[in-house]
Amino acid sequence: MSGDAKQPRVAAAPGRRDVLKAMTGAASAAVVVVAAEPAEAQPASERESRDERTKARYQPDAPDVQAFYRTNRY
Repeated sequence: MSGDAKQPRVAAAPGRRDVLKAMTGAASAAVVVVAAEPAEAQPASERESRDERTKARYQPDAPDVQAFYRTNRY
């Protein structure tokens, strides 16, 4: 009789797991679709040349940089 009192809860666990598997599968498929877009698909105005990619972007005299350092002085 003690075997009848304890029934395994096998039916509920796979249902939750299947939902999680489906969610992760859909999310990974979306990442693959986004990552598969070639660079040639972008307009020429959005692509950066080699010089533009390697240029210095940090401007220490910019107002936002100065405000950052002014507000974070200790």
